Formats: sequence, C-alpha cells, structure tokens
Amino acid sequence: MHQFTRAALVGSTIFLVAACAKSETPATDTTTAAMAPAPAPAPAALALADVAGKWQFSNVPTSGTDTSSTDYVLTATADTSGWMLEFPSGVKVPLTVHPGGDSIHMVAGPFPSQRRKNVKVRTESTLRLQDGKLVGTTTARYDTKGADSVLQLRGTGTRIP
Repeated sequence: MHQFTRAALVGSTIFLVAACAKSETPATDTTTAAMAPAPAPAPAALALADVAGKWQFSNVPTSGTDTSSTDYVLTATADTSGWMLEFPSGVKVPLTVHPGGDSIHMVAGPFPSQRRKNVKVRTESTLRLQDGKLVGTTTARYDTKGADSVLQLRGTGTRIP
C-alpha cells in the first residue's frame, strides 16, 4: 500500500502542477503608457459674453500678390443678436453668429465688397480667442464667374477699449 500511496501522491502532484500551469503570455508593458503624457484637455467653451464689445480687425489674404488688409470693426454682443461688421467706408453688415465649442462661426452677406469694386461678396469666418485676441480665417465668395471667385483671409482682432 505504501507504493500505491506514493504513486497517488506523485500522480496528484503532477495533476496539480499541470492544472495550475498557465499558458504564458508576455506581460503588457505598462511603462510606456505610464510614461506617456496625458492628452491635453479640450479647450474651454467660448462664451459670447467673453468677446462682447468692439474689436478692430485686419484680414489679410493667405495667398496671391495682393497682401493689402481689409480692415473693419466687429461689434460683438453677449448673445447671437446684434453682431455687426463696420467698414471704414461706412458699410455696416449684420452677422449671423453660431457659437460652438472654442469657436465662433460668423456668416455675412451678400454685401458690397470692400476689396473689389461693384462686386457683391458673402463671407464665412471662424474665430477663436487666443492670448486676448480674436484670431481666425475668413472665406470670401465673390458673385463673379471664374477662378478668383473665392479668397481665403487670415484675421486678427484686438479689443477696442
């Protein structure tokens, strides 16, 4: 019986070792994930009240030989009504304003172009508040036929005290 007990003990030990053995998978390297910087937080939502007031703007074409600026004053309010562009020529253009996230999308026109004589234009602009300035891009679509009917501009606005 002594040999039977020994055989049973060896057999059960082998069974336990086999049952407890796991198929080894390589350990996941957590040092890379732990060392990687956390993603930057999403920009804070821009409230229209943050930009309410008057802003002196200068828009410059992003390409082409004409690098002259189109200047205007943007009147911004704490809600979507009453937004206005006013050009040095005296032309006042109401804006449709759509805030979203960290940006403000503005649509204007058609109105008399300040860059092209006797031509109407529609504009769409997207602005963000950066370092106390409103910065962004404008796409101008002129009521003409041809390759130069669209103009891209980059704009910067500073608050008028």
